[in-house]
Amino acid sequence: MGGRLRVGVLAIQGDVREHARVLTDLGAEVQLVRRPVELSSVDGLVLPGGESSAIDKLSRAFGMQHPIRDAIAAGMPMYGTCAGLILLADRITDGIVGQETFGGLDVTVRRNAFGGQTESFETDLDVPALGDPPVHAVFIRAPLVEQHGPDVEALAALDDGRVVAVRQGVLIGTAFHPEVTGELRFHELFLNTVRATS
Repeated sequence: MGGRLRVGVLAIQGDVREHARVLTDLGAEVQLVRRPVELSSVDGLVLPGGESSAIDKLSRAFGMQHPIRDAIAAGMPMYGTCAGLILLADRITDGIVGQETFGGLDVTVRRNAFGGQTESFETDLDVPALGDPPVHAVFIRAPLVEQHGPDVEALAALDDGRVVAVRQGVLIGTAFHPEVTGELRFHELFLNTVRATS
C-alpha cells in the first residue's frame, strides 16, 4: 500500500460515491464495505448519509450490525454524516419502531430535526477544531444532537447553540454533508484520527 491509509465506506445505502471520492482525493485507499470480511480489511470506516432506518435494516440483513458494533468497541475510528451520525448515536428520540443504531457516541439524536427535504438549508459554521475559514454546511433532512455526555466534544453548533457536530475519542459525527460541498477538513480530521491509531 506504500503507507497509504486503507479506509472503508459502508456501501449498503446512501451517498457512498461522494465519500469515496473525497477520501481518494485526500490520498486514502478506499474499500467499499458491504461484508464483514471487507470491514476487517480497513483501519477506519465512514458511515454515509442516506436513510438511517434503511441502513439499520440493511446492515442487519448483510450481517454487518454486530461486526460494526464490535469494531467500534475495539476502537476503530469512524465518521458518520447525517444518517451516519444517527447510526453512531447511543440514543434516538424519534426513531421508527424497532430502529436500532450501532452506538458508540454518548449522544441523543433527533432524526429529521429540521423537517423534510423542503426544509433543507445551508449555513456557515465556526469549527474551532478545524480553524478558519468557517465550514459551509449543507443540511438535508438533517438530525440534531439534543444531548451529549461529558466525554463528547461539541465541534460545531448553530447560532442558537444547537449542536450539529461532535467527537468522542475516535468517533466523529456531523449532522451535515461536507462531502457534497467540497469541504475536506472533516475527512482530513477522520484520516488523521485513523493515522494516529493505525
